[in-house]
Amino acid sequence: MSYHRYHISCEKCADVIRRPNRFRVRVIRWRLARMLLHELFHSRFNLPVVTSRPCVYGTFSGPVGGFAPRPSQCVGCLRCTIEYPDMVRVCPNPERLGLGDSYFTPDKVDAVVQEAATGQIPVRGAGYRGAFGGEGWDGMWTDMSEIVRPTRDGIHGREFISTAVDLGERPGVLAFDPAGIPTAPLPRPFSLPIPMLFDAPPVLAEDPTLCRVLAEAAGRLQTLAILPLSRLLALGVGGSGVAPLVRPAEIEATARLAEAPALLELDGWDDGAYRELKRRFPVTPVYVRLPLERDPLLVARSGVRLFHLTADYHGRAAGGFVGGAIRRVHAALVKEGIREEAVLLGSGGIVAAADVAKAIVCGLDAVALDTVPLVALQGRLEGECRDRSTARIALPRIDQAWGVQRLCNLAGVWRDQLLEILGAMGLREVRRLRGEQGRAMFQADLEREAFADIAGFEG
Repeated sequence: MSYHRYHISCEKCADVIRRPNRFRVRVIRWRLARMLLHELFHSRFNLPVVTSRPCVYGTFSGPVGGFAPRPSQCVGCLRCTIEYPDMVRVCPNPERLGLGDSYFTPDKVDAVVQEAATGQIPVRGAGYRGAFGGEGWDGMWTDMSEIVRPTRDGIHGREFISTAVDLGERPGVLAFDPAGIPTAPLPRPFSLPIPMLFDAPPVLAEDPTLCRVLAEAAGRLQTLAILPLSRLLALGVGGSGVAPLVRPAEIEATARLAEAPALLELDGWDDGAYRELKRRFPVTPVYVRLPLERDPLLVARSGVRLFHLTADYHGRAAGGFVGGAIRRVHAALVKEGIREEAVLLGSGGIVAAADVAKAIVCGLDAVALDTVPLVALQGRLEGECRDRSTARIALPRIDQAWGVQRLCNLAGVWRDQLLEILGAMGLREVRRLRGEQGRAMFQADLEREAFADIAGFEG
């Protein structure tokens, strides 16, 4: 076998729905005309000077310059308003307020759509202007050192950084008889080249074309799309990129699968259904899908080692945020002495590339993306999209090839950003990031450590 470095091919894939501009640019034209006339005489009719534009991003570089600005080019650097405060106004576009919801904010929606359209990491001209802490993932910071950057750069090829993860069963010990023959089934390795899967879409958005797009994109990326068994059978969708989501009442229907899938997922814990799935598919890893409100340790004591832990789409689980819940599960499995045998998938609350790395630091092996693929396909969130059973996401008419390329672009950009984080930490593979909480800082812990002795502090 010849060596092949994993690569995701990204290509520009234009939006099918016009995105609202981030900003509105208003120019007082009579003042602009007066200024141009003044400069024309002052520069003695030096047209290159008069027609020069103050915006390096091309907002005023149209055929008639500032008389018809192009707000689609504006990045909000505000240079024009600083130099010409009596002539130019730049303000947020109210049309963008309808994008996303209270968790999947318009800025995050805009970033995901841009990543899917261009296949490139978004770069804002004015740099980061948000808060340096906050709720959810914003209250967690990854520890990155500039010292290791020159020698650990996986994006530009100076050193390869692996993003492969192992999802198959891995027993803690191997037992052999006196003849040296294993007395128990040997582990069956099962790996994915990226720690990202596509989760089952919301019930109200299970469009046939969407299911086919998710399955084909997963196959091209060599990852998996978790899709309900009933939809797979009804649409005839299959292949190496599909992982059926099976309800306990659907065990008999698994006989209609054309071939044994790479992975199966049982929706909820049912001991009888789990044993039957293991009997029917002895080679296929069987995951148990559980909400984080339920203690997986109780299920693990029944012999289960493969879990898909879910929070709602806003990252709420077990009375708090998903990051804290994952940390508690990870610590409980470590204390039980079975963490190395267990594999944890997780979904819910992951809407940005950095969230993937943070979720793995908290203890996950890989993540399943839920609302992000739909937003990348320019789906519009209608109201508060909180969970799979009630979320409403309006999708445009999707061309299958267009949708597959959009998801490949998204995965490629997110993998590049994960490589940036791993390179900055000096890690050569994402497996070493799992549960490495010493490489992260948590705002709540730091504030408690710094201010706990000060009267009035509430931590």
